[in-house]
Amino acid sequence: MTSSDDYLPLSGIQHFVFCRRQWALIHVEQQWQENVLTAEGRIQHQAAHDEARVETRGDLIVSRGMRVLSHTLKLQGACDVVEFHRSASGIPLKGRNGLWQPFPIEYKHGKKGIGTQADALQLCCQAICLEEMLLCQIPHGALFYQETRKREEIDLNDALRTQAYAMADEMNAYFSRGFTPKVKPKAGCRSCSLKEVCLPQLLSKTDVTAYVHRTTEEVQSP
Repeated sequence: MTSSDDYLPLSGIQHFVFCRRQWALIHVEQQWQENVLTAEGRIQHQAAHDEARVETRGDLIVSRGMRVLSHTLKLQGACDVVEFHRSASGIPLKGRNGLWQPFPIEYKHGKKGIGTQADALQLCCQAICLEEMLLCQIPHGALFYQETRKREEIDLNDALRTQAYAMADEMNAYFSRGFTPKVKPKAGCRSCSLKEVCLPQLLSKTDVTAYVHRTTEEVQSP
């Protein structure tokens, strides 16, 4: 029986949406190599995940690095920031007077661009985790982009939630099978920190076995 400690990490959603194979190399095969982009992103997330900080500003509570999980998604991790806004439609919080509406915020390196859908899916999964844990509804959250210093509010609608559930099911199915899918090489392969492990140039061949065999024969030829 799977323990909640064994649930897949929410942080893997970025890898999964960018490239199923990259995600499997990291989370199924446990391989990882860091480059400048991944290092910058890791440092910025460490700064956001200061779990010792809980700020109170009148009708706003700001919690950083809040641990969350979902038994439905079978995902777990931490939210960069969860704001709790005082609201008549909110929920009670231990040690706090009044009712409070949760509002998750995911911090992202760079600016809004190609990865925006992955960002929204990760935020949506965080909201689903919070809803299960706090027994509430979270209709909106936000993405904060470090480069532009702008917050973009995201509607956590039914279409996005349906996509999030389907993605989580696919991730868990791959993981339970120990399956690493093949993918077609793309422009993003050049900046991938795992390109030397993935060997996308081999995946582009119609028959990898034949390619390796042919290369071996060439090396052995006098």
